[in-house]
Amino acid sequence: MTLPRSRAARLAAALLLAPVALAPMLATPAQAQWTVFDPTNYAQNVLTAARSLQQITNQITSLQNEAQMLINQARNLASLPYSSLQQLQQSVQRTQQLLSQAQNIAYDVQQIDQAFQTKYANASMSASDAQLLADAKTRWQNTVGGLQDAMRVQATVVGNIDTNRTQMSALIGASQSATGALQATQAGNQLLALQAQQLADLTAVVSANGRAQALQSAERAAAAEQGREQRRRFLTPGTGYQAGNAQMFYNGN
Repeated sequence: MTLPRSRAARLAAALLLAPVALAPMLATPAQAQWTVFDPTNYAQNVLTAARSLQQITNQITSLQNEAQMLINQARNLASLPYSSLQQLQQSVQRTQQLLSQAQNIAYDVQQIDQAFQTKYANASMSASDAQLLADAKTRWQNTVGGLQDAMRVQATVVGNIDTNRTQMSALIGASQSATGALQATQAGNQLLALQAQQLADLTAVVSANGRAQALQSAERAAAAEQGREQRRRFLTPGTGYQAGNAQMFYNGN
């Protein structure tokens, strides 16, 4: 069978061009896009991420601990907002002022020695009766003044009791509410200062009472010595009692 020329020509041309058209397709191999999962690599990545997260958590915890430590240090260094120093000093000053106002014979070694050499020594045989009487009166005044001074000190110390009670209550409250070691220590120190002030008041009372008792004893001793001197003078011939006429009644004639 003979094909028409025109059809045969077209078929031959198509056959010649076919290899040229298919050549690029046959020359380039086919490449498929597949996602490959590697379990080992995945596990390592997860482990690395977990370790990094743990490090970050540890750093956060460390920073929190440091911040808390700084807060605690600040609390430990915070000063106590309450101070009883002024009130305690005022109480001590009141007691000291009374002691410094001791009558006649002060709390002074030189004054005490001088007083005992002049007013409480052995009665002088050359002293007049008027002088002996004046010395006895001075000793009595010293004794009365010492008793008054002791009672004044006692009254002042009793008055300090209420102040001490208020300060003790405030200091105990401050100690219990202390936020740090420094505040607790300062509260304890002020409580010790309050105790020292109370001991100072007790010392003042004991000293004032002892002074008053010493003056009483010294007055009795001096009075006994003066009595012996006056009795000696009374019994000495020419200086004692002289008999004389005494008129008991007056008749008016």
